[in-house]
Formats: sequence, structure tokens, C-alpha cells
Amino acid sequence: MKVPTARAEAFTKAPPDEIRAILIYGPDLGLVRERAEAAATAVAGSLSDPFKVAEFTTAALKDEPSRLTDEAQAISMMGGRRVVRLRDATDSVAKVVTDTLAATKKSGDSALVIIEAGDLSPRSKLRALFEKTDGAAVIACYLDEGAGLDDLVRKSLADAGLKASGRVVSWIAGNLGSDRMVSRMELEKLTLYVAGQSEIMLEDAQAVIGDATAVTLDDVVYAATGGDLIGLTVAAARARFEGIASISILRAASRHVSRLEEAVAAMNGGTDADSAMKKLRPPVFFKQQKSFRNQLQRWRPQSLRRARTELIQAEIDCKTTGMPDEAICERALMRLAAMAGARVPR
Repeated sequence: MKVPTARAEAFTKAPPDEIRAILIYGPDLGLVRERAEAAATAVAGSLSDPFKVAEFTTAALKDEPSRLTDEAQAISMMGGRRVVRLRDATDSVAKVVTDTLAATKKSGDSALVIIEAGDLSPRSKLRALFEKTDGAAVIACYLDEGAGLDDLVRKSLADAGLKASGRVVSWIAGNLGSDRMVSRMELEKLTLYVAGQSEIMLEDAQAVIGDATAVTLDDVVYAATGGDLIGLTVAAARARFEGIASISILRAASRHVSRLEEAVAAMNGGTDADSAMKKLRPPVFFKQQKSFRNQLQRWRPQSLRRARTELIQAEIDCKTTGMPDEAICERALMRLAAMAGARVPR
């Protein structure tokens, strides 16, 4: 059975008794792990109890494929239901998992088997197995973005007894990465930084958020719109290494181009560059003001419109053409860099 995204969090915090196994998969490996741990904790009570939790990777099944079934049918010495976690799963274990599901259905008193996997295609054997098998559930974990990131920020701050204006929440969400685990770590750092305060100000967020994925995104975007081909090559390579999704990069670039458009329009109306930047919401981070100011001299309204169109088309191509996302993204960014480099700052 497929668990709808809206029910995923509640489902993992209290897995129904009739569920014998859960497949949790997706490109957001941080969220995969978070939901797997939530389900395991809900059933076993503690992730560190060796009598209640057995955990191993797919590699461990190569020499001993029956281990998954054996662990799933083992009875806890301390009473209560056990949890078996299989990490880094791929379709190569579909047969083993099929056997385990069949065996646990017959036994009727089995552990909760949690299978954790990366992104699986719609034709994945594992996905098909869990979608069609009684007593099995499948949960997809997609990268955080948009309203989902805003909700994550608000809930995390509320849980810590903190409040923040909508503008600050928007800035934080816009500067977090798309991986849930990284986002959690950044938000935890922020709550520690403001210990003793009841409200988070924009300056607090800017002082803490952004030394991980957000910095890499900024490096890519600023290099592209600043005409720095060498810097773009280095930043794009780092983004690939960190696993930042091409769609996230394209959207970050689109937001930046929109801010440039807004500031350039103000300058064409007679406003100076510094005043135009100050009008932007959220304001330009102080460490990036010099670069942003230089870019305002490079771009014109018509070239910014072309850049925005280029980025929109690149995102569409990523979703429809079947071409590698990374290649489409980098080609679009290189074109932006060429546009920016075609004019010498005045």
C-alpha cells in the first residue's frame, strides 16, 4: 500500500499493528533515515536496544540471504515487538524481501521490517512488491522545497519554543538545502545560537544558516550570474559531490534572477544600486552585497528576461526530456555566465 505524503509523518510515528514491513525510499536520504528511525522508535522504544533492533546493510545478505527472514521471525528475549532495519537496499534484494514477507505472513508474530532505499524508479521491483503486498507499506521521501521547507522551519522553531516573522522563515527556508538531515542540523545550530531568546531575527539566521548546502548553492548561482566560468565549474562540481538536486540549483538561480530583475527595475526608475538592494526582501546578505552590486551593473532587463526563460526551460527539460538533469542544469548555468560576461561592468 502507498502511504500518501500528507500521512507519512503520522504513519511512521505510529505504524499500524497489521503492517509487517515498510519500504521507505527516495532522493532525500536524510528524510528516509528520519522516517525510518521514527518508525523504529515507535515500535521498539529505543534504537540502541540490541534485543529489540537488528540493523544491517544489503551487503550482509550476499553471503547469508536468509538472515533477513531469520531476524524478522526472531522473538525478543525482553518481550515486545522487534524491528529489523535493512539499509541501502536496491532491487537486488527483491527476492529476499519477497521470501521474508511470505514467511512473516505465515508466522503472524514477526518483527517490523523497515527497508531503506535511495531513489527507485516507478518500475522498481521493490516498489511494486510493497505496493501490492498485504501488510506492507511504501513511503516516498522527496526533496524538501517550497511550502514543505517553510513548514519544516516553522515546526522546528515552534518545537524549540521560538518564533520568527514570515520574512525570516522565508529567508531560512530559501537558504536551507533540500536534504532533510542537513536542514535539521542547520536548524539545530540556529536554535543553539539563539539560546535565551524567544524570537529569531534575520541577523541571527544569516549568522548561522548557510555554511553547508546553502553556501554551495550561492556559490553556483553567484558564479553563473557574475560571469565567472571558472568559479562556476568548481562550484557546480562541489554541488554534484554534495548531492544537490539540479532542480534545486535551477530554482535558486531563478530566485536570484528575479531579485536582480526587481533591483534593476528600481535602478531604471532612478534609484541607486545600494537603495535598490535595501528594498529587496529578504535583504541581500551583507557578505554578498559587493557581488550583487557588481551584477546589477552587468545585467539589463532584457537579458534578465532571457535568463529567466532559460532557467524555466531547463527545469521543464529536466522533467520531460529524459536527458541527464546535471547536463541540462550546467548548460543553462553556463549560458547565464556567458550572458553576464558579455558586458563589462561600467
